[in-house]
Amino acid sequence: MAGINRLTARGIAALTEPGRHSDGGNLYFNITKSGARSWVFFYRLNGKQREMGLGPFPTVSLADAREKAAEARRLLAAGQDPLDAKKAAKAEAKAAAAGLTTFGEYASQFIEAREGDWKNAKHRAQWRSTLLGPEVKEGGRAKPGPDYCADLRKRPVAEVGVDDVLTVIRPIWNTKRETASRIRQRIEKVLDAAMVEGLRPMGLNPARWQGHLALLLPAHGVLSKGHFTALPWRDLPAFMTALADREGVAARALEFLILCASRSGEVRGARWGEFDLDARVWTIPSERMKAGREHRVPLTDRAVEVIETMLPLRPRRPEDRPGALVFPGLRHAQLSDMTLGAVLKRMGVDATVHGFRSAFRDWAAECSSAPFDVIEQALAHQIGDATVRAYLRSDLFDRRRVLMEQWAAFVAAPPDAENVVPLRAAGGEG
Repeated sequence: MAGINRLTARGIAALTEPGRHSDGGNLYFNITKSGARSWVFFYRLNGKQREMGLGPFPTVSLADAREKAAEARRLLAAGQDPLDAKKAAKAEAKAAAAGLTTFGEYASQFIEAREGDWKNAKHRAQWRSTLLGPEVKEGGRAKPGPDYCADLRKRPVAEVGVDDVLTVIRPIWNTKRETASRIRQRIEKVLDAAMVEGLRPMGLNPARWQGHLALLLPAHGVLSKGHFTALPWRDLPAFMTALADREGVAARALEFLILCASRSGEVRGARWGEFDLDARVWTIPSERMKAGREHRVPLTDRAVEVIETMLPLRPRRPEDRPGALVFPGLRHAQLSDMTLGAVLKRMGVDATVHGFRSAFRDWAAECSSAPFDVIEQALAHQIGDATVRAYLRSDLFDRRRVLMEQWAAFVAAPPDAENVVPLRAAGGEG
């Protein structure tokens, strides 16, 4: 073909002028203003001008670029689009790589890529131990502990199916329910990421719960508390561990609600101007309280951490912050109670948001030494009649802080500790 191979290797090395330098046959040597050099193949197909990058120079030599351009011209002559062929080749290479990549290898890559954003060291350790096995000490000895995914790690990530997931979680579903739930959630996230990266075929995730594994495994047990269905208080540590794994504003709002034993509306309507994080106090104005009285809530370390995770969503201008929602929904609107309930539903927990206040009350009555009036003040309940309330000049704030610190320590306890029972199947003893 006339006009092809105009450039020389020596001439290319000497080129410095930014722009496109033609080698002929639609192949160009491109130099940007910053000095970056690369090869580009220009062509027209179906009346549209297209360009295809062939790689950077000198990684791709002149001879390599000419070979790639010749192949592109052959595809065009056969009526094919070189760009489509390039994408297909990449997809084929990924598919081949997926067949060689095990779940364990990809899970390790997934964790390494994301654990820098996980501030909680315990959270990072749990991801690694549940998916990658017990930590190996110096000398090659592993810490004692179960290795739930030992067999799953050997499976090609592209071939992991429902049976593989069930093999991991079914043996511990009735004895370590929340551990099994956390493992399922983590497997689901890893497989979702593998799907997005092209290492798995697009389709239903075999670890999905709603409408999928929920049909094969029993749901969590619950207690009925009048109009509100409550999770048994003994199950809160396991539940809170699983909740911490969930992402999103609604999940953080629900976690904060449980830590503070607050009403849904109080948390969903919380404004930045109500918080003094240095003093660790949340002051809810009277107009937002059911009893019509201002209520101070002592904030624990974890409660403050949850609020701090919401700082990136706070308005940039300081003057806009006091009235802004701490837990904003879409278009900065207030979250609905149904949105918090949806978090429970996705976790397979058949309980109401308000039921967590009942769980707190039961725990406080059975496990704390706090007197009745301190517990009631923590729940922002009215105590006694008007005469009794007239004598109650204090809101018992300092004593409530002690109680809430004890509550926060309880719900943060390891879910497999002796004082925590596994979440039970529906219909189990409540």
